[in-house]
Amino acid sequence: MADSIKVFAPASVGNSCVGFDVLGFAVEKPGDELLLRKTEKPGVVIKSIAGDNGQLSTNPTKNTATIAIDAFLKDFGRETGLEVELFKNMPFGSGLGSSAASAVAGAFAANELFGQPYPIEKVLEFAMEGEFFASGAHHADNVAPCLYGGMTLIRSNSPFDVIKIPVPSDLWVVLLYPEVEIKTSEARSLLPYEIPLKTASKQWGNVAGFIAGFMSNDKALISRSMKDYVAEPYRSRLIPGFNECKKSAMDAGAMGFSISGSGPTMFAFCTSEESALEIGKAMSVYYIENKIGHQLFISQINQCGPKVL
Repeated sequence: MADSIKVFAPASVGNSCVGFDVLGFAVEKPGDELLLRKTEKPGVVIKSIAGDNGQLSTNPTKNTATIAIDAFLKDFGRETGLEVELFKNMPFGSGLGSSAASAVAGAFAANELFGQPYPIEKVLEFAMEGEFFASGAHHADNVAPCLYGGMTLIRSNSPFDVIKIPVPSDLWVVLLYPEVEIKTSEARSLLPYEIPLKTASKQWGNVAGFIAGFMSNDKALISRSMKDYVAEPYRSRLIPGFNECKKSAMDAGAMGFSISGSGPTMFAFCTSEESALEIGKAMSVYYIENKIGHQLFISQINQCGPKVL
């Protein structure tokens, strides 16, 4: 059995437009890398963190990756020492599941390093321990797709019941991250505590249509189901240029457009790599013209979740 392992865990898009707290999908890039190494001294330590500009704590009780690893070790019943090197390759507070990627990387790496003693459902529980520390909630709409890959439906968070949804093989995603900070707590506080039954009924119809579109490879159905009545109307107010960016994407041929998680990252579904490149250019125009820093990622949906490097 190896003494060390290096893994990659992908970024993810929570909510996926209409599926507030219950839908999410993983992308091929960006993502985090984690190196896990056995040591003689018991306990989990963080040797180094790169790519975080000094923002993350090296205290293993305050990092989602090492919290997940510690949860694994406690259940596994080993006094093994483990050393972690974390490479952050995605922006913080972006709505791309940065904390979830680190938690999944930690839990997945530990399970692989010790010979896969646990099924994926149990690894999800370990990863959620880390995510709970970061978000204060047991919503798995980032952790589940990051771990399972593809599009996931979280039917229940207690107990976890995750269903993987088929994804059209030619579906591409454009992600645009405007470099502004939006706190998840602020984005969640904007949402209404109650919604009218008529609004809820329209949302249910779109959630069902969205999933049916993925199940049947019906892109037209996916497209016309991508209207969110629950989160987007409120959270979009926090994102500079949201309306301009959405209009540009749709005018350029996007299948649909919405917010990734609580934002500020926005995403657009596209039918090919060529169209994704053009739509990405169109989405960037507002931010270039207004001199707002931003990052653009173009990717297919990640179908396998984390992987050993």
